[in-house]
Amino acid sequence: MTHFLVERYVPAVDGERLPTLAAMAAAAAEEMRARGTEIRYLWSAFLPADEICLCLFEAGDRAAVEEVNRRAGFAFERVVEAVRVRGD
Repeated sequence: MTHFLVERYVPAVDGERLPTLAAMAAAAAEEMRARGTEIRYLWSAFLPADEICLCLFEAGDRAAVEEVNRRAGFAFERVVEAVRVRGD
């Protein structure tokens, strides 16, 4: 599977709401995976100064990542393939 990074603009979101948003993304991915789509939500990072949220997914293709975000009710600016590098 391939890693994909989702970039979304999230104005006026507070830090307390971020875990709920992450849980929504994870639940939508799990629902699609239960129906046979290769997808897994990995993590999110919020950049408060830029009002941007980045979410990393592992999926068979970009279309699955776009669909999981639609199902979760999230608008997004773009979905791009990402190379994951461990810094351990």
